[in-house]
Amino acid sequence: MTLLELEGVGKTYGSVRALEDVSLTVERGRISCVLGDNGAGKSTLIKIIAGLHRHDEGRYLIGGEEVRLDSPRQALDRGIATVYQDLAVVPLMPVWRNFFLGAELGGPFRLDTARMREITRDALARMGVELADVDQPIGTLSGGQRQCVAIARAVHFGAEALVLDEPTAALGVKQSGVVLKYVAAAKAAGLGVVLITHNPHHAYLVGDHFTLLRRGRMAGSHPRAEISLERLTTEMAGGSDLAELSHELARPDDRSDPKERPPQ
Repeated sequence: MTLLELEGVGKTYGSVRALEDVSLTVERGRISCVLGDNGAGKSTLIKIIAGLHRHDEGRYLIGGEEVRLDSPRQALDRGIATVYQDLAVVPLMPVWRNFFLGAELGGPFRLDTARMREITRDALARMGVELADVDQPIGTLSGGQRQCVAIARAVHFGAEALVLDEPTAALGVKQSGVVLKYVAAAKAAGLGVVLITHNPHHAYLVGDHFTLLRRGRMAGSHPRAEISLERLTTEMAGGSDLAELSHELARPDDRSDPKERPPQ
């Protein structure tokens, strides 16, 4: 089932063409990876999906209906949750307070803290996150654990499509693996996931489809079955441009015919 689609989307800021003719399909229970280096247009794409910015060209469809979102709240009301790289958490607040930040349970004079603690604990457990104490400040968690709390929060509050902005960018190898595990868990829970990343190795571990951006335009769109990790990495790095650069930078000994090299 298709949750959202971008068809030929473009975005211009003054004289700067940030996106041009970009298409993306997000389906339930699948992970769509968007890859690109700095300046490729990934941030602009996220802002359009999340409702922060309107597109200038093309169509944005949610559940087959064309939309023009004016705010992240409208996107969230349509089941689209975005988890940004900085997470927007309050480090000194407990995990459960961050989990319900802006959506607290209870009346105007008394919060239902016991219920919020219980829901936080259960929601994290369903995602496979076991915390000894949801009262501990979220700032004491590892970067990977904080990402997982943000993912579990989006799932709990009814997200159908989950957009993840570089979730492993600032993490080490082990913590990146933890986050990718929970990205896969979100897929297993039936969500459609958009994984924005500049790391083709992380994308290939979990992705079902790969869209490559370069200078605001699509540089490739491939189902997993039709592309290898090696080819994905090469295309993202520049393809033939990278091969030409490698040849230009190669030492003379590297470019010569091995048969003509003097014996060592």
